[in-house]
Amino acid sequence: MGENVKQNRVRAKLFNMVSTGVVDEPINKLYDAISIVALGLNLFAAFAITFDYMEEHYKGLLLIIEAVTVFFFAIDYILRVITAPELYPGMSESKSISKYIFSFAGIIDLLSFLPYYLPFFFPAGGAVFRLFRVARILRLFRINSYYDQLNVIAEVLNSKKQQLTASVFIIIILMMASSLCMYSVEHDAQPEIFQNAFSGIWWSVSTLLTVGYGDIYPVTFMGKVMGILISFLGVGMVAIPTGIISAGFVEQYQKLKISGDLTEEENIHFIRVRLGEDDKWTGKKINEIGLPKDVMVIAIQRGKETIIPRGDAILQNGDIIVMCSEKVKEIQPIDLKEIQIGEGHSWNGVAIKDLDISRRSFIFMVRRRGKAIVPKGSLVIKAGDTVLLYEKHLTNDNLA
Repeated sequence: MGENVKQNRVRAKLFNMVSTGVVDEPINKLYDAISIVALGLNLFAAFAITFDYMEEHYKGLLLIIEAVTVFFFAIDYILRVITAPELYPGMSESKSISKYIFSFAGIIDLLSFLPYYLPFFFPAGGAVFRLFRVARILRLFRINSYYDQLNVIAEVLNSKKQQLTASVFIIIILMMASSLCMYSVEHDAQPEIFQNAFSGIWWSVSTLLTVGYGDIYPVTFMGKVMGILISFLGVGMVAIPTGIISAGFVEQYQKLKISGDLTEEENIHFIRVRLGEDDKWTGKKINEIGLPKDVMVIAIQRGKETIIPRGDAILQNGDIIVMCSEKVKEIQPIDLKEIQIGEGHSWNGVAIKDLDISRRSFIFMVRRRGKAIVPKGSLVIKAGDTVLLYEKHLTNDNLA
């Protein structure tokens, strides 16, 4: 049992080391730096060897660089497979490893080194395997995780994927309709160009998404009129996804600013801890685990359920505990709501049990004159208090 705990701790340290952007220890910073340098050198060697001069004078050096960096990619992949249970803590070890291997990131990590070694076993497929080495370029997305400014792009596209999908669907429908209409009015005048309904797809794409290429164009009066109308529609169609992405950038930067302001002004920090079977807290009540007075448990994630605990709540194996502390630094924050109570606030002088708040909102702390108070229903909110709320968000599982 003790050996399992030791192995889990080693695996957790390895996970922090290979995780992008975790720089709480020197070895993690060093590994991140090595990863970036290895990727940069590998891509440099791949491009440089295509030049005749570089191949003639530095081929040996470039091949060594490629061999060393690809070996590093292989070691990195093995470490990520080993630490997959830390990446997906809610799954069994076999399922978490399978999920990583078949994930987009796992496939890219595999293709970044496997095609290099396959020709040693299958010489006949060397040309095809070299083609798959292009996948190493996709490892650049890992560097994206180091910078909030770059990471915002992925966040925006992910948050607006439904709107973007709808706009692309509309553009596709419009392209198909414009191609069919142009065929109807131009086929008799240009039968060799507009041979069928799909022959106008290239024209509709170049007209809707650009100003037209010029190799295919209408010659009839009705065709020209339709071309003008479709060109105007194209401007509007392109503007739709552009506006969606622009609005997403504004929203994302506002979220980052608000989150940063709360962290700087209040100096409140949060940490998530997952309990294992061998942890000392497992099976104990919250009021028995001996937390410092400045630390409190504000939420327990148990499976798909979020529990706002009391002191007599019993912790179980697999629970994810969210703890709040005023003095702990460099730990991951979670979303919260903060309400400053003034003299004219509607909550001033009202007991917590009488507050009109959502059933998904829970007051987990009241700060009064610099002191943190664990609230009870009878606690009366006063002017000058800072009320912190934890809100349980609805998910698809909750709605179901």
